[in-house]
Amino acid sequence: MRDRDRDRIDVLVLGGAGVDTIVPVPELPLPYADSYPVSGVVTRAGQTGDFVALGLTALGLRTHHLDLLGDDHEGELVRRLHERHGIALTAFPLPGGTRRAVNLVGPDGRRLSLYDGSRARDEDRLPAAAVRELAAASRWAHVAITQPCAAALPGLLAAGVPFSTDLHDWDGENPYHEPFARAADLVFVSTAALVDPERTMRRIAGYGRARAVVATAGAAGSYLLTAADGALHHQPAVAPPEPVVDSNGAGDAFAAGFLYGLLGGAPLARCAEYGAVAGAHACTVPASRVAPLGAAELHARAGVAG
Repeated sequence: MRDRDRDRIDVLVLGGAGVDTIVPVPELPLPYADSYPVSGVVTRAGQTGDFVALGLTALGLRTHHLDLLGDDHEGELVRRLHERHGIALTAFPLPGGTRRAVNLVGPDGRRLSLYDGSRARDEDRLPAAAVRELAAASRWAHVAITQPCAAALPGLLAAGVPFSTDLHDWDGENPYHEPFARAADLVFVSTAALVDPERTMRRIAGYGRARAVVATAGAAGSYLLTAADGALHHQPAVAPPEPVVDSNGAGDAFAAGFLYGLLGGAPLARCAEYGAVAGAHACTVPASRVAPLGAAELHARAGVAG
């Protein structure tokens, strides 16, 4: 008899595949000028879903990425990225072309992302049969907040697979994010645009679905709200082991580290520490490299026996 657990997916990542062009700039915000001389502009595969999949795979979790890609050069870059790192990828056609963004990155590693929304259409959908089949084979799913993933939420809920989502820089008011916040078992959100992060976290927990809500706050660390007891835990930021060069992908690395701990049975506070360590490492990796943290190094930096 075939060992079904051997073929099981640890984490199914839905959505968030794309290509970024990284532009180093002398400062952020960038004052108006007719032109700026810059150097080191890089175009590479890697948006939120790609980064989460890379981080999970580097930590030893069996990861499968499901998304829509264009039949274009950018889509080929995404496919090659997954091939190089041994990440299973199921990609269906995206008629408008592979998603793209331009990231302006300052000398301190802060970034401003400009997303090209012209490639997405309201009718873009992940095939329901593929979502059902892969979800049924998965221990967990992580869902990007793209339109095709919004349409896939009912299918995920019907499949019974627990899942997380990252609301990124949600302001707590935009109704687009609400279905994700209400459906997920674990919610990540940045505090960047939140007037009152704790109030928003407690509101999400009050929907009754999320087991925990995590708000990342950059250099201020992160906050973990556990729904069972309503306790709010602060995880201090971890000092990056090297100079910060690019904060892009730090939140995705945090999510990967957190999920690694969660699926390994670690307490939620330990999961937040793993996330902090992985996120700090990501800030030291330039856009031209792909170097997510492995499990042994994660344990060593967190002071935990592997």
